[in-house]
Amino acid sequence: MARHLVTSAIPYINGIKHLGNLVGSQLPADLFARYQRARGNEVMFICATDEHGTPAELAAQKAGKPVADYCAEMHEVQARIAEGFRLSFDHFGRSSSTQNRRLTQAFAKRLFDMGLIREVSEKQMYSNADGRFLPDRYIEGTCPNCGYDSARGDQCDNCTKQLDPVDLIDPRSVISGSTDLEMRETKHLFLRQSAMKDKLDAWIDSKTDWPVLTTSIAKKWLHDGDGLQDRGITRDLSWGVPAQFEGAPWEGMEGKVFYVWFDAPIEYIAGTQEWAEASGGDWERWWRTDKGAEDVTYTQFMGKDNVPFHTLSFPATILGSEEPWKLVDYIKSFNYLNYDGGQFSTSRGRGVFMDQALEILPSDYWRWWLLSHAPESADAEFTWENFQVSVNKDLADVLGNFVSRITKFTRSKFGEAIPEGGDWGEAGEALIAELTTRIRDYERFMEAKEVRKAAAELRAIWVAGNEYLQSSAPWSVFKTDPVQAGAIARLALNLVPLYAVLSAPFIPDAAASMLEGMHATDQTWPADVAAAVRALPEGHAFTTPDVLFGKISDEEREDWQSRFAGIRT
Repeated sequence: MARHLVTSAIPYINGIKHLGNLVGSQLPADLFARYQRARGNEVMFICATDEHGTPAELAAQKAGKPVADYCAEMHEVQARIAEGFRLSFDHFGRSSSTQNRRLTQAFAKRLFDMGLIREVSEKQMYSNADGRFLPDRYIEGTCPNCGYDSARGDQCDNCTKQLDPVDLIDPRSVISGSTDLEMRETKHLFLRQSAMKDKLDAWIDSKTDWPVLTTSIAKKWLHDGDGLQDRGITRDLSWGVPAQFEGAPWEGMEGKVFYVWFDAPIEYIAGTQEWAEASGGDWERWWRTDKGAEDVTYTQFMGKDNVPFHTLSFPATILGSEEPWKLVDYIKSFNYLNYDGGQFSTSRGRGVFMDQALEILPSDYWRWWLLSHAPESADAEFTWENFQVSVNKDLADVLGNFVSRITKFTRSKFGEAIPEGGDWGEAGEALIAELTTRIRDYERFMEAKEVRKAAAELRAIWVAGNEYLQSSAPWSVFKTDPVQAGAIARLALNLVPLYAVLSAPFIPDAAASMLEGMHATDQTWPADVAAAVRALPEGHAFTTPDVLFGKISDEEREDWQSRFAGIRT
């Protein structure tokens, strides 16, 4: 039994996430975790809410709530929505946890002891109108690299270039909009990433199987311009992991917290500690290579904007500690999903958000479309027309129609039990051979985290059943040879639980309904397809399930397209 540690990018606490956020991290991570569990492997799937830093403070301020209260409320909201989308986290934690505070401070102290943290007196942007230093993300302006007019002080979300506030053209305060800004002296801690450049470069070079998107972004940060720069890891904020603590090897950091991008990835480890404390499990066997984690395969899922921090900053923390922590083995990164001619945006409220999606349709509809259109090799675009076509053709006409046709036909001619006798003949054997090949290809794509190819292969598996049913035509055969018609139906009925098991990582609710209807909830992954299509014996009872997927009408599509054309407030 293999062991898989799976993490997805940790979503910011500042509001409900949109579908682009979902498909870029949490949803494909869930797909992979569900698949590995289905194969009988041990999985630890960890995520959390990212609760520190500027986004949390600004969102709490806008909501008129203390930041701690706001974060606690939004964590519950995000956890509930994640459950609605059937995201199968083993633990969904909080970066504000006690465990993360302790671990972040311990890492910082260790890195200082290893000579990788230095104190720097620097000038930082101060807003006279707001009467405070402005952390990077409290400052917006025009990106000097691509001209995007809403770049933040730490990074341009449009071109992903790492920035400092002084790089921005026409900077302004996010709090007040004031341009009355000046540079003032302040002291901060810096992680000496530059000292880790060669080690990080060699580590990334060793990952020959990583997606080009992942390695190209990492290499760009390592080698473009002046190369990898030291990075400030403290900020002048009140909400976060305190940078001055008992046992800290520095002084004068009162009133400062660790930078959100320093403490947030550490929550992966801290979240596993939280899971262990709640469940009595052993977190170290997942994260300490001296405690068993050397046998773990660790996979991260994220959007391309998060890649620099997970290929450079977080690994610099892990490698720099020179302690036996588990490093990531594979980083699956995604491009952006755009929305109907523009961009999804949490901060600007544009697009369909996760809570709204669940109010319209069950999660399987969204899971299927998003995963089958995942933005792997390039940016993708959500359109209502494409969504309608995909749901109606893939889910309703192919999978749903197959299940409905064979169960209703069998009920009408044989009753709700697997028919007895007969031989399904060469056509049945040809189907088994085709399914065997396709299922092995499906497994190969899933293992490789090639999401769209896996979805396409799964659909082809569904299509094969439809084509068999159509060409074998048991409803016609029944007129002259009821026993032969029953044999055809027996094979087709056995495809229903087979399809359910294969489809569960993509559409878990529909898969559960299919298994329940066939009274086959104990079905396992089909190592032997020939045996799997004989799993339900003659006489086995089933219940004709309700319609799995309803079609989206033109009127519904037009209504939703109109409803979500504007900006969410």
